[in-house]
This record gives sequence, C-alpha cells and structure tokens, in this order.
Amino acid sequence: MTSPSRKAPAPTISLWTSWLARIQGAAVGAAITAAAPVALAQPAPPPVTVAAPLSRPVTEWQEHAARIEPSARVELRARVSGQVDQVHFTDGAIVRAGDLLFTLDQRPFQIALETARAEVARNEARLLLAEQQVARYEPLAASRIAPQAELDSRRSALREAQAGLAAARAAERQAELDLEFTEIRAPRPGRVSDRRVDAGNLVQQGQTVLTTLLALDPVYVTFDPSEAEYLRQARSARAGLRGTSLPVQLRLLDEAEFSREGRVDFVDSAFDARSGTIRVRAVVPNPDLFLTPGSFARIRLSTGEEPSLLVPDASVMADQTGRMVLTVAADGTVTPRQVRLGPLSDGLRVVRSGLAPEDRVIIGGLHRARPGMRVTAEQGRIGPSPIASAD
Repeated sequence: MTSPSRKAPAPTISLWTSWLARIQGAAVGAAITAAAPVALAQPAPPPVTVAAPLSRPVTEWQEHAARIEPSARVELRARVSGQVDQVHFTDGAIVRAGDLLFTLDQRPFQIALETARAEVARNEARLLLAEQQVARYEPLAASRIAPQAELDSRRSALREAQAGLAAARAAERQAELDLEFTEIRAPRPGRVSDRRVDAGNLVQQGQTVLTTLLALDPVYVTFDPSEAEYLRQARSARAGLRGTSLPVQLRLLDEAEFSREGRVDFVDSAFDARSGTIRVRAVVPNPDLFLTPGSFARIRLSTGEEPSLLVPDASVMADQTGRMVLTVAADGTVTPRQVRLGPLSDGLRVVRSGLAPEDRVIIGGLHRARPGMRVTAEQGRIGPSPIASAD
C-alpha cells in the first residue's frame, strides 16, 4: 500500500521568506529616509571681496607713436666751383654756427679779386679824367669859346666813367664773395654727418653735396592722430588744437616715465584721405642732444581733468561682447556689467560708462564667482594699491 506524500512544511518556509523580506525593506527605507536630509543639504555661498568704484578726478591722456625729426636739415653745397683743399671737421661732430668745415683752393679766386681791384683803379682814373675835362670845358662853353656840343660830349663821358666805376666796384665785391665762398662754414649749430668729399676732389657750384647738418636743439616730434582723436582733443582745448600751444610729454621706447616736455607748434591743414589721420608736430628741447632724429618715441597730450570711476584692472573681464566687471546685488547674486574702459591711472582702470558709483564690484575672489550664482560679499576698498581679502 502506497503511503501519501508529505507537502505540509512548504507553506511555513514561504511565510518565513516573506517576513524576512519585509524586515529588510523596512530597514533599507529607514536608511534612505535618514540619509535624505544629508543629500539635500546645499553648500555655503563662496566668499568674495566687493567695493564701490573709486570716484575722483583723473587727468586723461592721448598717447601716440611719434618720430623724432631735426628742427632743421641743411645740405651743405659749394657756392663756387673748385677743388677741395682741406676738410676741417670730424665726421659726426657737434659744430657751432660759423665753424669752418671745408676750404676750396683759393688761388684762382684771389687772382680774380686782384683783377677786379685793378679794374676799379682803372675806372677811377677814367672818372677823374672825365671830371677834369668837364670842369675845363664848362667856362669855355659859358664864354662861347668852345661849342656847347663839346661840353655835352664831355659830360656824357663823365657819366660813362661813373657807371664804369660802379660796375667795377660791383665786380670787386663779387670777387670778394667768391673768395669768401671758398670757405664753407656751418650756417647754424648742430651735428654734421660724414663728409661726402675729401681733399683733392673737384666740386661743382650748387650741385655737389659736401655733408649734411642737422639742428638737434630743439627737435621736432611728429605724430598722426586719427580724426576721432583730433576732434576729442580739439573740443577739450579751450581755443581748439590749432589755436593753442598744447603741452606734450615724451618718453623713449626704453623709458618708463614721460620725463621730457614740449609744446605743439604745428597742425597740418588737412587730413590724409588714405589714412584718415592728420600730421601734428611738437617742439621738444634737447639740450643734451640725446634725442636722435629718426628714432621712435611715445608722446601724450592731456585731454583735461574729468570726474571718473576707477576699478582695479584685474577685476575687468572679457567675453565675446566686450569688457565687463562682475557686481554683487543686494541679495548676493553675481551680476555682470558691460563697461567701456579708459586709460590706466595709478594702476586703476578708468570706466567711462556701464558702472554706477553705488555698484559693488568684485575685486577679490573673482575666480569663485560666476554670473547668476550667489556669493557671500565681504567689504573691501579700492585705492591706488587695491586692498582685498586673500584668496
């Protein structure tokens, strides 16, 4: 007889498994519920240092690239033809007005001068004879002993003798000048270039260049402002750029400070149609002759003193639309401000527009701030050397 199968314990195992799963699920749910506040906690806003823009009058300048030129350039040429006898200067020397530079062979000109003087003496003798003959014939003609026509002829000869003497004396002065022109002297103080001819060379009157003389004290400094820069400068000057001698400051390319001063003395009459610039010239004293023609320099002109807002240059950022600074609103939100900038002044950047005096500009911790996020603002201040909390 077959015994019945045993299946009663199966429901007991199933109930135990279900109960254990409920216990484990409740424990997991409790753990998740306990961890939920930790996961939802927000980080504290990062700290930044803010300050209101510094407000003060600033003297603004326009800077330009400039070229130094001599105040006078003279090409020395012989005024008479002849052979160079001596050279009296060293190449590149500083000379004074009247210094002897070249001497031509003077012998032909001395002979010409002696000939002219002899011609003067001969005409003086002719004049004396003509005067004596007129004096002799005047009483004879008055007493009708000699004809009047003879007296007229003598008087005509006298006038010819006077004219001949005048011409001879003019020729004598010309011969003296030609002899003087054999000595080529410096017409003004300055620096001479190298000699173009040596002793023994023949030079042609008015053609052969002997050397070049540059006047170096003062020097000219020329620059080419654009039309916009010219208009701004002209409007800021009381009498306009043409009507006033504006002061300028100059520095060389290896100098940090604008230590040399001068004044504008010339503005060209028209703009260059190709470049849209106008040529301006300033006169700068050069007593030590250090400023060398042909070299470049930086020149600046004052456009006047105006009230301005200044921020540290490091707080200015750039994006695709231009320059901006980050400000912090009253609720701690970072807000970008598009700004138009000016020059640097004592290490600070002038802000022409886009910023208000009451704005709080981020000057420290800028790398922690992003537009739209919240930050913790700590008060700082802006000065020539900005003070901000350490990052």
